[in-house]
Amino acid sequence: MKGKLFLIPMTLGDTEIDQVIPNHIQQLIPDIKHFIVENIRTTRRYLKKVNQDINIDELTFYELNKHTSPKDISSYLNAITNHDIGIISEAGCPGVADPGADVVKIAHTKDIQVVPLVGPSSILLSLMGSGFNGQNFAFNGYLPIQAGDRSKKIKQLDNRSLNEGQTQMFIETPFRNMKMIEDLLQNCSPATKLCIAADITLESEYIKTMSIQAWKNKVPDLHKRPAIFLIHREK
Repeated sequence: MKGKLFLIPMTLGDTEIDQVIPNHIQQLIPDIKHFIVENIRTTRRYLKKVNQDINIDELTFYELNKHTSPKDISSYLNAITNHDIGIISEAGCPGVADPGADVVKIAHTKDIQVVPLVGPSSILLSLMGSGFNGQNFAFNGYLPIQAGDRSKKIKQLDNRSLNEGQTQMFIETPFRNMKMIEDLLQNCSPATKLCIAADITLESEYIKTMSIQAWKNKVPDLHKRPAIFLIHREK
């Protein structure tokens, strides 16, 4: 019988497993012996945190990153003829802003059953906590690094939010968070609402929504903290 492809969520940081990973998923994980993962070391630590009795040496890991070729990904799925396979991202839910989507795409062409499992997603949790439009939103990933291109993109997203009522979401490498905030304050309309969500599900979780004008007097220290940014501008 052909195995299934399970999309296994990971914690977003050093959070207690029971707080964010449902019990039935914790019970499922030890039965899976083949994993396609973004980071083998991180995955090993996570699996032992889920269940100390898991024998890591008995497991097979296939590493997945932006350099992995479609041919290699396809070969990873060969084991599914006799075994279930789990996909585990570096953090959060695989397949969402994550290379795991490439595995899922190929799995569908091979008529492999894909099973997404419930877990923490910084994208959805930040949207829930923002107070912005949750029926019309766009996740834009990383914005351009070059200053001119980034300013232009921010202004485009700000105007799109105004014209379409669409919540605009994006992320940044943690050590560049403060520069991101600076660019947002410079390029968005003063009336635009900005939500900053950092350390989601951690004890240090921070979620705050204010106007760009208000943020200028109250910029938090987000250096090296995982964060997601959302803007929304009403007519």
